[in-house]
Amino acid sequence: MPVTVPAGVDVSIKQDQISVKGTGGTLSLTQNALVKIESKDGKLSFVPANDSREANAMSGTMRQLVNNMVTGVTKGFEKKLSLVGVGYKAQAQGAKLNLTVGFSHPVNKDMPAGITVATPTPTEVVIKGADRQRVGQVAAEIRAIRPPEPYKGKGIRYADEKITIKETKKK
Repeated sequence: MPVTVPAGVDVSIKQDQISVKGTGGTLSLTQNALVKIESKDGKLSFVPANDSREANAMSGTMRQLVNNMVTGVTKGFEKKLSLVGVGYKAQAQGAKLNLTVGFSHPVNKDMPAGITVATPTPTEVVIKGADRQRVGQVAAEIRAIRPPEPYKGKGIRYADEKITIKETKKK
């Protein structure tokens, strides 16, 4: 299945690297020797270099990675986190995120380059960026500061995450 390249997105294929440049920034990926990439009239097609299982699997992986890069530089990716608990709040200050999540001290998290963080409400965090992997990694690191606990559900969770609440021990 070919990847369509929209107008305003520039894809350059070199012998060892693929670069995608758009309004959201520039992303690059090292090219795999098991996959041949062909570009014609605004579409990129990925063909396995030989008949091995690894080449066939890698062609699908490369196709999706490049598709995510094209989507990232056009629309971007975002992850939403919500804070559940009394007194839990977040505050974005430029490239920093200040979290008050029940510790004796506030937790400050610096955002890497290319990632922006916003707090529409004090209990909501929105992470945006062009690179899907880095957006997900930053969201996972923020969630790991205070993961949701199973008895009351307090902690930092993804907005669409369902927490199964355990029943307390009975006598």
